[in-house]
Amino acid sequence: MLQSWRWFGPTDTVTLAAARQAGATGIVTSLHHVPYGEVWTPEQIALRQAEILTSGHGMHWAVVESLPVHERIRMGEGPLEPLFQNYRLSMKNLAEAGIRTICYNFMPVLDWTRTEMDAPLPGGARALRFNMHEYVAFDWLMLQRPGADEGVEPATLDRARQWHAKASESDKARLLANIMAGLPGAYDRFDIPGLRRMLDRYKGIGPAELRANIRRFLEAVIPTAEELGLRLCIHPDDPPRPVFGLPRVVSTEADIADILAMVDSPANGLTLCSGSLGANPANDVPAITRRFAARIWFTHLRNVTKEPDGSFMEAEHLGGDTDMVAVISALLAEEARRHQAGEDFAEIPMRPDHGHEILDDLGRGSFPGYPFIGRLRGLAELRGVITALSHPGTRHA
Repeated sequence: MLQSWRWFGPTDTVTLAAARQAGATGIVTSLHHVPYGEVWTPEQIALRQAEILTSGHGMHWAVVESLPVHERIRMGEGPLEPLFQNYRLSMKNLAEAGIRTICYNFMPVLDWTRTEMDAPLPGGARALRFNMHEYVAFDWLMLQRPGADEGVEPATLDRARQWHAKASESDKARLLANIMAGLPGAYDRFDIPGLRRMLDRYKGIGPAELRANIRRFLEAVIPTAEELGLRLCIHPDDPPRPVFGLPRVVSTEADIADILAMVDSPANGLTLCSGSLGANPANDVPAITRRFAARIWFTHLRNVTKEPDGSFMEAEHLGGDTDMVAVISALLAEEARRHQAGEDFAEIPMRPDHGHEILDDLGRGSFPGYPFIGRLRGLAELRGVITALSHPGTRHA
C-alpha cells in the first residue's frame, strides 16, 4: 500500500519534511484556495506539484483530496452544465499533470461534524469527539430547527437541556466553531442565521432527491474520467447519519452499492474511510471492504469507539470498534489480486486519519484531527500491520 499523508499546503503547520520523516511517500492534498466551482488551472496544479516535488524529500502528489463538488450540484439548483464543465476541465488538467486519483464527497452543507476538537484522554492527550447531547442541544435549542427533537431518546433530550441551561455564551460559540471546523480550506463559515438560511435552501431535498443529484453528477463526469484514465472515489458521510435535517446517502453498505451501480464503471469508485463507516453500528467495515475491494482506490484508516446514544470518540488507529487488521488484510488481498492480473492502480494509497494530539502536538495549532505526532504514531502502527500481513506465508481475509 502507498503510505500517504494529508498536507494542507504551504500554510500547514505540519511540513512536508515532517511527512517524510513519518515515512510517507505519497502526498494527499488539494488547492484549498480555489473557490468551489472554479477551474483548477494547469499553472495552479503545477505550482502545488512543484512544491511537493522540489521539497527534496522524494514525495509526489498521489491523491487529490478533494476536488470539491459545488453546493449547487448537490442541491440540483440552477443551470449545472457550466459547473460540470469546470469540473471536467479540472479533471483534464490533473490528468495531464499525472495525478489520477480524485477523492470527493457529497455531504450537503457540512463536511465531517464534531462537537469537541480537544476531548481529554488519559495522560493529557486530546481527541476529536462527537457528543450526541451537544449536537442535539445545538440543533434543537441553538439552531431551533423545527423537528430537531423528533426521534431523539428522552434521556438525550434531557442531557441537551441541561447542557444548554448551563452553557455560557462562550460555550455556545465554541460549539458553533467546532461544528463549523469540519472542512479545512472551506470558504463558508456560518453563524446561526447563516446556517438557517443555508438549510432553508435544502427544503424539499430528501434522500431520493440527493441520490438523483449524485447520479446526475456521475453521469456528467464519469465518462470524462474514463477517457482520461482517472479514478474518482466518493468519501462516506461523517458521521454516517442525517445531520441538521439534511439527507445523508453515503452512510451504509447499501448506499455504497447503490452509488457504484449508478454508473457501473471502475472510474466510479470508493474512498474507504474506516472511521466514517465505523461510526455506524450497522456497518461491518471489514465486510464492506471485501465486498467493494475492486472499486476502492483510496483509503482513510482510522478508528472510533461508539457509545449507545450515538456519540463516538476518535480512537487509536488499532483500537476502537473496527477490526483494523481485518480491513488491511482485505486491502492487501485486493492489491495482490490486481498485481497478479496486471491491472492499473494496483497499489492502493492509504493515509492515517484523525490522529490524537499527543506530546508536542498540543498547542501547535494544526488542523483539527491532523496533528503530526498523533498521525506519525498511527502511520507507524498501520505500517506494522501491513508489514506483518505481507510476510511470506501470511494469508489475507
